[in-house]
Amino acid sequence: MSSQRRRRVARERGERVATILAGAWRRLPPPLDLSLEALDDVVPLLLATGGAGLAWWRVRDSPLGACPAALPLRQAYRMQRFHAAVHERRIARTLTMLRAAGVEPLLVKGWAAALLYPEPGLRPYGDIDLLIEPDQFDTSRAALAGLGMDPGDTYPVDLHREARDLDRAWHHLYARSRSVRIGDAEAQTLGFEDQLRLLCVHAFREAVWRPLWLCDIAAALEALPVDFDWDRCLSGTARSAEWITCAALLANRALGARLDGVPPASRTRRLPRWLLPAVFRQWGTREYYMHTTPVALTLGSPARAFGVLRLRWPSPFRATVSMGGSFNNLPRLPYQLAECVSRAVRFAAQLVWEPRRSTG
Repeated sequence: MSSQRRRRVARERGERVATILAGAWRRLPPPLDLSLEALDDVVPLLLATGGAGLAWWRVRDSPLGACPAALPLRQAYRMQRFHAAVHERRIARTLTMLRAAGVEPLLVKGWAAALLYPEPGLRPYGDIDLLIEPDQFDTSRAALAGLGMDPGDTYPVDLHREARDLDRAWHHLYARSRSVRIGDAEAQTLGFEDQLRLLCVHAFREAVWRPLWLCDIAAALEALPVDFDWDRCLSGTARSAEWITCAALLANRALGARLDGVPPASRTRRLPRWLLPAVFRQWGTREYYMHTTPVALTLGSPARAFGVLRLRWPSPFRATVSMGGSFNNLPRLPYQLAECVSRAVRFAAQLVWEPRRSTG
């Protein structure tokens, strides 16, 4: 298959993923018009990227809901509901232990994003991510030292001293936090402005390679309160403000997110012509999520090395982020070449220094 045809097929497959996930975060998703062949084609991608539960929510009331291709989506949704119930009990236990030690954490990332959806099985997450006041980090680790010690209990709690993608001091984040329910318990999570900022900046830093992250942004945009403070959300670096604005527009263009609460100045901005096709190509390339073979293991096989390197050719999106570029209509090739050179230099340095460390 030629490179051009491969790119076209990947883009079309990514567009199908977007069609299935469009509006899937709503309690009543819009009707779905999709063929059985198209659904069957993208089920593996949805399973690989965490979008299976949302896809089932979208297809369950359509004629596709009873077809064999939808069965893995329904099973994934049921499993995610089970995991959500388990995580809820674990979160409550974790909060109890931390509060007994005088620590009040902020629940962030996956669990907080799951609150944006109408059902607990729609948005999967793994770790329980807790943002801790830096001075209380060691106290928190000591309080949770016994978690996960029982056989078979992995108890994935991930403590964070800082939120890398927020550029906010902990006490400012906590002052703007909001209280939410977890079963019979209460927890603190980020305020709406900080949550949307975190979702957008994190998604762009990771080149939005998971469609689920754009669903999170779409769900957050449609849940904004009337007093949402856009000045706070967009404050900070110009790059972060650009990413947040582009993320909102991308959620609208790719998934049909409503932009009623977005300021007119941001809503009328145009996305770069290359951005949406680049995202769709990522979403439609299964190998994109699976290229984990180290390049060093392929050096004895030129054909295998070429295949691995082709999969590692940076997307326009990832190269722009990695090289600190702006999201405009200028060509992306300079960023892609610069990213390749940067990675080649790091790889060469690793080949030189690793043997010296092992013999030193």
